[in-house]
Amino acid sequence: MKKFIAFAALSSLLFSCSSGDKGELVGVKGKKWHPEKPYGMTLVPGGSFIMGKSDDDLANIGDAPTKTVTVRSFYMDETEITNSEYRQFVEWVKDSIIRVRLAIMADEVGGGGGAAAGGAAGKGSGKKAGGSINDYAFADADPAKMSAYDKYMYENYYSVGTDEGMYAGRKLNRKIKLQTDVQKYPDENYVEVMDSMYIPVAEAYNGLRTIDVSKLKFRYSWMDIQAAAKAKVGRRKDFIRNEQVTVYPDTTAWIKDFAYSYNEPMHNDYFWHQAYADYPVVGVSWKQAKAFCAWRTLNKNNYIKSKKKKQDFVNSFRLPTEAEWEYAARGGLESATYPWGGPYAKNDRGCYLANFKPNRGDYAADGALYTVEAKSYDPNGYNLYNMAGNVAEWTDSSYDPGAYEYVSTMNPNVPDTKNLRKVVRGGSWKDVSYYLQVSTRDFEYADTARSYIGFRTVQDYMGLQVTGNVPKK
Repeated sequence: MKKFIAFAALSSLLFSCSSGDKGELVGVKGKKWHPEKPYGMTLVPGGSFIMGKSDDDLANIGDAPTKTVTVRSFYMDETEITNSEYRQFVEWVKDSIIRVRLAIMADEVGGGGGAAAGGAAGKGSGKKAGGSINDYAFADADPAKMSAYDKYMYENYYSVGTDEGMYAGRKLNRKIKLQTDVQKYPDENYVEVMDSMYIPVAEAYNGLRTIDVSKLKFRYSWMDIQAAAKAKVGRRKDFIRNEQVTVYPDTTAWIKDFAYSYNEPMHNDYFWHQAYADYPVVGVSWKQAKAFCAWRTLNKNNYIKSKKKKQDFVNSFRLPTEAEWEYAARGGLESATYPWGGPYAKNDRGCYLANFKPNRGDYAADGALYTVEAKSYDPNGYNLYNMAGNVAEWTDSSYDPGAYEYVSTMNPNVPDTKNLRKVVRGGSWKDVSYYLQVSTRDFEYADTARSYIGFRTVQDYMGLQVTGNVPKK
């Protein structure tokens, strides 16, 4: 067999038809690259800046000495991730889990096929709600209608499952809408699946029965490149990490963060009510923010794949490093105290320039008691809103008070997976102005959710020609 393969390879070299390159070194032609600014993001041109405390460190913490560093270009969300945007993630997870359970139930009752196999509900627009549990069967329920590739993958991988589960890898049928009207559930099997997603009747009150949010879990995997690069031996699979994260925000943070305080309305309404749709999401841990980034990447690339577009997948969305966050927050101003310059938190008309706690016990002097809409106040030089105040923001970096002494001057970062203290930047609606300074460092534990911490995402710029340090002509 080995001889045959070697002969075939040699034959292909000797007898292949000319590709039109005339024997010249012309390079491999890939898909045409069209740079696309991600929706809701702005380009932060890379460059060098003085990172750290340029003024006196009033708190005398000493964890941010000045250091000149350089960061590469990247896109950053213009605003903090809002409740509405994070709800899109939660709804996607909920939809996926329900569809998985419906597909498994269809397998168990022996219906199979359904819309994916030519059932009536799958005809026409493919968007009408199903007529039975069978219409929600896995999209690969009929191997006879698969392409050669899908059939091979099904027979060798998907049909046998993985260590994660016997249904891992199976394709969901997303063409059929879920039936949400309880009076129109198609059959008892559908009812059973939907019933399993809600809290038990005994735990409901005032006639209100809600989704059991503990079941809304997002599973994803990533490669620990840092560990792989440092390892002398090891296979690729040794560095793949699997994560499973409960995605619903911890709304009880509004109660736990403030003892002897009445914040029940924020606990009850802030995340789900449309009145707060454009406000920044809070109660999200560092791990949940990372899961959101993985989902956002998956969601965009699934769209590209579904449309069969002749373009490469987008690179990953992620949390910014601490250096990237500070560089972006400065907005091109060198050694400034705040994103707008400073040294004051008011403008020349006496108006506050951010949402924070201006005076002791006075949260409302700046015009807001809690958070404000994500697109409030004036943006900085990079068109980024609320880089100071409103909600503090998670970064990807681990916190070490002495980090500035040893990190690289090129794209500095502390990617310590064992250090659960993660850097938080920007200050929030409940903080004094010291924490609003672009150079002030703070931290929180990765598995902790707070009513004053949110996040925004970044994406690497593909290319090198953009820099913020090019001399102006």
